Amino acid sequence: MSSRRTFFRQTAVAATGALTLPSFLPEAFAKSIPSADMGQKSATEWAQDEDFWAWVKSEYTVSPTILNLNNGGVCPQPKVVQDAHIRFYQYCNEAPSYYMWRILDQGRESLRAKLADLGGCSPEEIAINRNATEGLNTVIFGLNLKAGDEIVLTKQDYPNMLNAWKQREKRDGIKLVFLDLDLPSENDDVLVDTFVKAFTSKTKVVHVTHLVNWVGQVLPVRKIADEAHKRGIEVIADGAHSFALFDFKIPDLGADYYATSLHKWLCAPFGSGMLYIRQPKIKNVWALLSNNEPDGPDIRKFESLGTRSFASEMAIGTAVDFHNSIGSARKFARAHYLKNYWMERVKDLPGVKLHTSLKPEFAGAVALFSIDGMKASEVDGQLMNKYKIHTTTIDWEHFHGVRVTPHVYHSPKDLDRLVTAISAISEKQAVASKKKS
Repeated sequence: MSSRRTFFRQTAVAATGALTLPSFLPEAFAKSIPSADMGQKSATEWAQDEDFWAWVKSEYTVSPTILNLNNGGVCPQPKVVQDAHIRFYQYCNEAPSYYMWRILDQGRESLRAKLADLGGCSPEEIAINRNATEGLNTVIFGLNLKAGDEIVLTKQDYPNMLNAWKQREKRDGIKLVFLDLDLPSENDDVLVDTFVKAFTSKTKVVHVTHLVNWVGQVLPVRKIADEAHKRGIEVIADGAHSFALFDFKIPDLGADYYATSLHKWLCAPFGSGMLYIRQPKIKNVWALLSNNEPDGPDIRKFESLGTRSFASEMAIGTAVDFHNSIGSARKFARAHYLKNYWMERVKDLPGVKLHTSLKPEFAGAVALFSIDGMKASEVDGQLMNKYKIHTTTIDWEHFHGVRVTPHVYHSPKDLDRLVTAISAISEKQAVASKKKS
């Protein structure tokens, strides 16, 4: 691996909160940075350092023609992660049962420690699996619940989780208490109060989505968790869209259970995920798949998946290294900057409505917009067919619009292309509406 592909190290955060330039940079990039920029800069300042992010973009192999703005679904892997995945895959094929079970499988403990370090928790609280759905289903189906026990959740939670809870309702007779959140919201107190009002003496679990995938709303998980714990209620946090995007540690949320998909913002291989369970709680969750001690206290009981992709699993470590080379604070600042960059430029266009907050404490990189008089699918279709911009249509409950999710490999110039497209579509729609009236 050439020096240009060598990961540079993330330096310590100064007491002022500023971030210094990484110690090791690709040679070509290092030469392009003016010496005046070699001092300390805050994450906000780094977010607009286009030279730095040009280097990040060069590490991805994304299409130069199709503008992928649906990173909320799944994120591409940087070249080094792809290379690691391919290398491990080829390695396995030399003698599968030997290299998979006797060699690569021995790397899981160091990988577990690396993920725990990023998550700010104990390695004994981390299980490596395939995605957030698997992790959350493990908890949902593994908890000891009985008929009449109440679960508080929202209509805005992810469908796979809603279906899992509905299955337990049908099978075990538990009671699901659904909240219908008024989003977007910029008032934590209102959101917390909505959950608290639903708690009763029969409430056993509250299910909270950290970032609501439909509109990018960030929910105040810690505040909800604190109120739940006062009442002896356990907390499950769906972190599919928050891990490796927000600058936080998992215990900061106060949740008892947390799961995420590593193929989203961490940019790990497709089909890789992670489950966190607060250590005292592990023994209370039955393993979803067969295990010799399904009700034991070892987090590893949740990893009895049978034969799986060891190549994908081991390449997660490279994704963590790449993430750390950027830094969590820089990454979130950039993602939020890019989201607001395009939103600020379209918010006053005729007929355009934004359904996501511009404030960083209430939204990350995911945002939803709509155009009056047009179905979301029509806008999404025009963006792709005419402008080759890939987004996704959202039609869920009272959310109807087009979801846009940029990533750190995008530039403001990429988003200018989106702004141009939305401007043209909204202007054309405005003219058509006037003719009809």
